[in-house]
Amino acid sequence: MQLLIVTGLSGAGKSTALHALEDMGFYCVDNLPPSLIPQMAALCEDRGGISRVALGVDVRGGIFFEDVDSALRALDEGSVNYEIIFFEASSEELIRRYKETRRSHPMGGEELLEGTIEKERGILSRMRDRAARVVDTTAMLSRQVREMLLRLYGEGDYEKALQISLVSFGFKRGLPQEADLVFDVRFLPNPFYEPALRPLTGRDERVSSYVFSFPEAGGFLNRATELISFLIPYYIREGKPRLIVGVGCTGGQHRAVALAEALARALRGCGFSAAATHREFPE
Repeated sequence: MQLLIVTGLSGAGKSTALHALEDMGFYCVDNLPPSLIPQMAALCEDRGGISRVALGVDVRGGIFFEDVDSALRALDEGSVNYEIIFFEASSEELIRRYKETRRSHPMGGEELLEGTIEKERGILSRMRDRAARVVDTTAMLSRQVREMLLRLYGEGDYEKALQISLVSFGFKRGLPQEADLVFDVRFLPNPFYEPALRPLTGRDERVSSYVFSFPEAGGFLNRATELISFLIPYYIREGKPRLIVGVGCTGGQHRAVALAEALARALRGCGFSAAATHREFPE
């Protein structure tokens, strides 16, 4: 089991990190009392199937945070393989972030914010000393934090990490609201007007063969595959875990379905993670 303990200064990016790790398939629990860390690790190992766990631990635990040393000692004695990743930022940047979000520091009190941040640094100093990785997010955007974690902990090729969903649809029922990109394939001849093909869908080989009997269909497929492949690294850089591509025709039964299926196959052939779904009829 891979166990990450995510900790650090409040406002330094821990929540962003946990969200990114969750998108990568980690089972994430935030603000866990440290005394429960060994139990959580044992539970995940006993259940099986939970091989990647990330636990958020910090001063929000209040008096419970005092148990962190004994919890880590228990992990060491149990030969649990774990890694601490510690997030920090300059006091000036943390103050700017708190002012921007208008949130209060979790340690509260009447002390000035700068003093509270320094007090938190002192409390967390032992965790920082034990960390395998210390990440200074002073000059980092959220998307850069996600990108760094994907490079460190993402499984497989970094460039292939984005999940791509090809969604066929019919324009007569409106655009899919969640789509990031939309292709209109109504420029292709419509199989609907072929009596033998009308009751079928684009998943049927006869419909697909008809659609791709026109050279413009193959030209579109090649160019759309090239465009999406070009865009993927930039979407990853912006922190997107999933890309939804709409492929639409009039009714969403024939041309859009055939092209969405073909695009998914072409992208998988390029090594990307891609799957096709069809809004206008059940799977």
